[in-house]
Amino acid sequence: MKAKVSIIMGSTSDLPVMEKAAQILNDFKIPFEINALSAHRTPEEVEVFAKGAMDNGIKVIIAGAGMAAHLPGVIAAMTPLPVIGVPIKASLDGMDALLAIAQMPPGIPVATVA
Repeated sequence: MKAKVSIIMGSTSDLPVMEKAAQILNDFKIPFEINALSAHRTPEEVEVFAKGAMDNGIKVIIAGAGMAAHLPGVIAAMTPLPVIGVPIKASLDGMDALLAIAQMPPGIPVATVA
């Protein structure tokens, strides 16, 4: 089946957190894909992904990142699809990731979950 949900993480080190979303989607038999893309290290790849996600059949994006966590907002700024941001506890007890996802970029909605 073609993926309906795309799980994106800033680094493969985020997999222990993001694989929980994959397990739930698998339990509900919702087709998904999972990839590591970085808004800092591979911005061109993030842009290609975000701008092409809807045409590729994706209906929702779950994006997780730690530290300053720009990835969910960057993706949301480039697609009309809903983006769910997952702040990953990497520094400052995860507060920096939470605030970055909830506030950046201004005017771009990103659902933010724990």
